[in-house]
Amino acid sequence: MGKCEQCIVRELSSLKALSKDELIHLAKCKDSFLIKKGDVIFSEGDVMNGVYCIKQGTCKLVKMNSSGKDTILKLITKGELLGQTSILTEGNATLSAVAVEDMQVCFIPKNEVLGFIGNNKNFSFEVTKDVCQNLNYATDFAINHTHKTVKERLALALLDVLDSAGTDAEGFLSLQLSREEIASMVGTATESCIRLLAELKKLGIIDLKAKRIKILKLNELKSLAQ
Repeated sequence: MGKCEQCIVRELSSLKALSKDELIHLAKCKDSFLIKKGDVIFSEGDVMNGVYCIKQGTCKLVKMNSSGKDTILKLITKGELLGQTSILTEGNATLSAVAVEDMQVCFIPKNEVLGFIGNNKNFSFEVTKDVCQNLNYATDFAINHTHKTVKERLALALLDVLDSAGTDAEGFLSLQLSREEIASMVGTATESCIRLLAELKKLGIIDLKAKRIKILKLNELKSLAQ
């Protein structure tokens, strides 16, 4: 019980609407496990049998296009839930989820989530709100990839990583993504991504050290992303 009550996922997600008794029940029915970097949590088309609570680490939501190329649509990090949309729609997963670093997660079976939704109006409202926010994010993503330049989308991607994972003690982005992964977030070729990162470094907006990226001029990066 104590672990569920104090968990960061409960504090930051729709689980905050659960009562103490519901949290006691949740502690008994959930499964906790570790996911290694690079492991697939679920794949596009999979039947979703429950919801994942991200206690530690980050994963990427990926959509494969007709040519077989992956596009990273969103990063999901600690404190967030994964898979609630498919539970509500009773459809198969429309995206794949892949760990970009080692993760610690809890899994709540589908029937338990639906039970909470049916018996707790506040929880039902919070889950619906989360799903609507995800839909708004997807809409913004589509608009940005249609109307913004590659450089503007790169700025947005770097800000997204900053928002998701923060920085380490040296000021570098805590989440280290490969240049291929950043290019996948931006929707451009890896070579173009590398060139634009070098351009931002030359402008003094970011600093680069191998895979590590440090944002030096946050306001300028935000202006570029607008």
